[in-house]
Amino acid sequence: MRISKLGEFGLLERIKKLMKHKDPLVVKGIGDDCAVIDLDKKRYILFSCDMLIEDVDFRENISPYLIGRKAMGMVLSDVASKGGLPKYTLVSLGLSKNKTLDFVKKIYQGFMYWVKRFNFEIVGGDISRAEKLIIDISVLGFVEKKNLVLRNGAKVNDIIFITGKLGRKDKHLYFLPRIEEGRYLVNNFRINSMIDISDGLLQDLSHILQQSKVGAVLYKNLIPYDKKINFDEVLNQGEEYELLFTLPPKEARRLLSMKRGVYHGIGQIVSSDYGVRLIDENFQERKIKIRGFRHF
Repeated sequence: MRISKLGEFGLLERIKKLMKHKDPLVVKGIGDDCAVIDLDKKRYILFSCDMLIEDVDFRENISPYLIGRKAMGMVLSDVASKGGLPKYTLVSLGLSKNKTLDFVKKIYQGFMYWVKRFNFEIVGGDISRAEKLIIDISVLGFVEKKNLVLRNGAKVNDIIFITGKLGRKDKHLYFLPRIEEGRYLVNNFRINSMIDISDGLLQDLSHILQQSKVGAVLYKNLIPYDKKINFDEVLNQGEEYELLFTLPPKEARRLLSMKRGVYHGIGQIVSSDYGVRLIDENFQERKIKIRGFRHF
């Protein structure tokens, strides 16, 4: 069967069936934003990686500084979604022989923007020849056991929140990995589930719903977005890198009372029988189809 027929998530499910975790220290393998490995009495290790490929994830006319900034920011967003902190990264580059030293330096300047902000280190990697630019970054981070949040913990009546505002066209280059916001949440609230919005609000919400075996209702009037963008596009636009999370109503009221404008309640978790529905600006209810970015 061709991969194009399986689709990205169908392929991942087939790969997942081939992987049998025998090591009891593997708390979470394939199927979340990070692999989670038991470390000691208080902490888990977080492992993740992300790859950027020219003409798939960016065009050649994008500045190398912004490409590097995006590549590192993507993998940091995975750590943020688990409530963790990054500590070490490995960077592998595929470069054509025509690239200049200045080009590579600017990519690394993009990496270092986040290294300085979040206080972690690049400790190694690999370099290979390639026809087009490829950047593959692996991250190792840590999270306290009491703070770990996965995708599969959403409960009926939870309130659905996002950070920030959706829909900006250039956001895939200028996003902020929500490390600090994720840490604030797990240190101060009981967060039941969390994911970062990399493939679109609806598609990433569907990962939480499927793994938690629940449904959701969203309210259009509560979703902050750029009004210049078509709302259906907002629901499905990838590479937002905001956090999408759920928490109990009492905790949600407490979060809103803090008046920190970055956190926005946009809906509620309901029974799985309900599916996913949207209440529009006229208070009309409609079922919505899950779309979003997929590689295949």
